[in-house]
Amino acid sequence: MAVALTNCSKDSYIEDPEDTGTEEETKPYVPAPLVEGRAVIAYVTYYGSGLPDPKIVTHINYAFAELYVKDGKYNGFKLQGTQSRFNKVVALKKKNPKLKIILSFTNGVANSDNAPGEGFSVLSASAEMRKAFAEDCLKFCKEKGIDGIDIDWEYPGLGWSSQACDPLNDTKNHVLLMKQLRETLGDKYLLTYAGYVTNKRTEGKGYKYMDITALDPIVDYVNIMTYDFDSGSKPHNGMQASHAYWDIYRTYNAYRAAGATPSKLVLGIPFYGRISFSSSPGAWTYKKIITLGSDYSIDNWDDTAKVPYVIYKGAKYCYYDNPRSIAYKAEWALDRDFFGLFYWENDQDDAQYTLRRAVWDGVMGY
Repeated sequence: MAVALTNCSKDSYIEDPEDTGTEEETKPYVPAPLVEGRAVIAYVTYYGSGLPDPKIVTHINYAFAELYVKDGKYNGFKLQGTQSRFNKVVALKKKNPKLKIILSFTNGVANSDNAPGEGFSVLSASAEMRKAFAEDCLKFCKEKGIDGIDIDWEYPGLGWSSQACDPLNDTKNHVLLMKQLRETLGDKYLLTYAGYVTNKRTEGKGYKYMDITALDPIVDYVNIMTYDFDSGSKPHNGMQASHAYWDIYRTYNAYRAAGATPSKLVLGIPFYGRISFSSSPGAWTYKKIITLGSDYSIDNWDDTAKVPYVIYKGAKYCYYDNPRSIAYKAEWALDRDFFGLFYWENDQDDAQYTLRRAVWDGVMGY
C-alpha cells in the first residue's frame, strides 16, 4: 500500500442532504483576534456553493485551474467552474482587505473542452513552456487582482488522472517550474505548493514526489497534505499512528530532515473522514458525520492519534477531525513554529462553521 494517491479533487463524499448551508446562532461568535504572521488557509472548490467567512481566514485557495497541454504544446489554462464562482471568492477581499486570494492549479482535468494526457509533466519539461505558463500566471494575477499561485501537482513521477508522468525527470522539472514561477512572479506574489508527506523517493532510475530541500528557498510556504494516510479503522489524519501507513509526526520529521524551514510549513486539516479508497462511500464530510443515526457512535477519542473516530457495528469505521483534535493540532504546529493550518475543504463543514471556527481560534487563539 502507498500513502493515499487521492488528490485534492472532487471525491465520493457523502453529505447531509438536510444541510442547507444556513447558519443558526444560539449565541454570538466572537473570533480570536488576528495574530500577524499566522495563517488560516481555506481551499474553496469550483464545485462548491458556500464561501468562507472572510473574517476567519487569512488566505483562500481557489480550487482549481487546469492546464491545456496537447501534442507537446502548451495552450494556456482555464478556471474550473464558472467565472461567477471565482468572482465571488475574489470579492471577499472587499470585506477583508488583508485577505489573500490564490489560484491553485491541479494536474487533473475537469473542463469539457479539455482532455487528460500531458499536463504538468510535459509542460515542465520545456523551458519555453515553463516561461509561457509563468507569464500567463503573472498576467492573470494582475488582471484579477489576486495574490499568488499554488501548484497542486499530485504527484511528480507518478501518473494520476490519466496524465503523463516521467520518473526520470518530473521531480527536477517540478523544481525548475517553481523556479521559473518565482522569477516571473517576483516577490510581490505568493508562490506555494501542495506538499506530499515525505521527501522525494526513488522510483526506478528516477524519483517520485517533491524535492523538499530544493523547493524550500523558492516558495513562500507549503501546504502539507497531512491526511489520507490510511482509511477505515486506521487513522487517516493521526498525530501518531504506528499501525497506519503514515502519520503527522513522521511527516514533520521528513520535512525537517530535508531542511524545510518550519515557518514555511502549513499543516493540513481534512473536513472529512476517510472510509475507503476503493469503495463507496469513500469518505464522509464532517457535516454528514455529526448527523449519523443511532447505529453509529461518534466523537470517540484515540488518545495516541489525537483524533476522533466513528464506531459502527462495534468496530472503528472512520477517523476524522473535530474541534478538539483541531485545537490539539494547532497548538502542536505552533509549538514547532509552523506558519499555520489549512483545510480541505470549505463546503464540508457544517452550517455553524464549527470546524472553520476551530481552525481560526486554534491558530489565532493559541
